[in-house]
Amino acid sequence: MLIIPIKEGENIDRALKRFKRKFDRTGTMRQLRSRQQFNKPSVVKRAQIQKAAYIQGLRDQEDQ
Repeated sequence: MLIIPIKEGENIDRALKRFKRKFDRTGTMRQLRSRQQFNKPSVVKRAQIQKAAYIQGLRDQEDQ
């Protein structure tokens, strides 16, 4: 359960924004969406390898 303390005189919109940011960082929605359908372990592993290769390519371009 997320608890967001509201400071004295703080705008409710700002507190809501902090809640949304904290909720996004927990990864709850991503986890729920990924559980809606079954993915074979080989497909998941292939996707992870492709993502890692893509990120490595971006980092290599950044270094040049």
